[in-house]
Amino acid sequence: MELLAPAGNFEKAKYALQYGADAIYIGGKQYSLRAKADNLDDEQLIHLIEYTHSLKKKIFITVNIYAHNSHLDGLEEYIKYLSALNFDGIILADPSIFNLVKKYAPHLPIHISTQANITNWQTVKFWQELGAKRVILARELTFAEIKEIREKCPDIELEIFVHGAMCISYSGRCLISAFFNNRHANLGECTHPCRWNYSLVEESRPGEYFPVEEDEHGTYFFNSKDLCLWNRLKEIYDLGIDSIKIEGRMKSAYYVANVVRTYKNALTAIKEGKTVNPTWEEELDKISHRVYAEGFFAGFDSNTTQHYSSSAYTRDWQYLGNIIKHDNQYAWVAVLSKFSLAEEISFIFPDLNTDFTLKIEELFDETDHQIDFTKPNTIVKIPINRTIPDFGILRKQTLD
Repeated sequence: MELLAPAGNFEKAKYALQYGADAIYIGGKQYSLRAKADNLDDEQLIHLIEYTHSLKKKIFITVNIYAHNSHLDGLEEYIKYLSALNFDGIILADPSIFNLVKKYAPHLPIHISTQANITNWQTVKFWQELGAKRVILARELTFAEIKEIREKCPDIELEIFVHGAMCISYSGRCLISAFFNNRHANLGECTHPCRWNYSLVEESRPGEYFPVEEDEHGTYFFNSKDLCLWNRLKEIYDLGIDSIKIEGRMKSAYYVANVVRTYKNALTAIKEGKTVNPTWEEELDKISHRVYAEGFFAGFDSNTTQHYSSSAYTRDWQYLGNIIKHDNQYAWVAVLSKFSLAEEISFIFPDLNTDFTLKIEELFDETDHQIDFTKPNTIVKIPINRTIPDFGILRKQTLD
């Protein structure tokens, strides 16, 4: 079972791959549903494909908008351009784009996006007969429904989401952002107004705001919890799902790295017939996240899928920076957030077993002068006096 990770830019892609992803999905600068992600330009796409394949892993490109007439101009040329690159698959939802890929990039394996609302086995067969290699099932399915689809469609790859943000609307087909901000979710521009706080106003009483529920602060009644199927991985594995997917092309490199390695450790244990270490799940609480839920997996219940009191993220750990160079004495860190002498800093690596915590007793800037604290967007040197793996990340706990 493939572990598929998001990659919003080149750096995030590298961390996803190094921390255990079997494959990554990315967007180019056009026609992707995460238009606000950094995404990759033409040169970066070429380099990332080469880098991914050098690790014997796979890379998929998203062209998953729902195109209006105006978007069709240039699509043909873009598909021809993608055809010349060595992608392992293209993720799409719009039949017009499907036809363009079949015509101008027939060698590219087609993955049908979750945006296509695939909720039954007949629809899976429909896309299979048209030539799709893989379908990404809608998040709005129960385990029993997924099981039936697998049984009746044994000869096509099935992919499901297991972790990340959930949408208020069916498979992300939402118009709230377009209504409020003229930013269209189905074109990659969602501003997430589902996370806002709403109250009720009665027509004859302008200016008087009433909470939708009995709460003086109003309610976040559109706000979905985050999906987390960590405790269902063995069931999903036994079902014969081909790929499990993590959401988060807009999230940080630390988020991607830590979620990927946590799921990878669990999958490796499951494949080897070993018990999953329950303490590994704690890592999923050390990233920025909303309250977790299992979505529709056991059946829909809005009391368990929606979080009405707040849309805030839980951020009990802070991402501090990345180790860009190291020897057996020092680690050079590209700093993203401030930390100071005497603080306990956690160093994490692709292998969970190599993590360690270090009390910072000395800090040096780029000119080797001692400093008491770091500043974002600088490089500092930290004495570590040990051998460490590559791709280290620093974090610290923010709770008292």
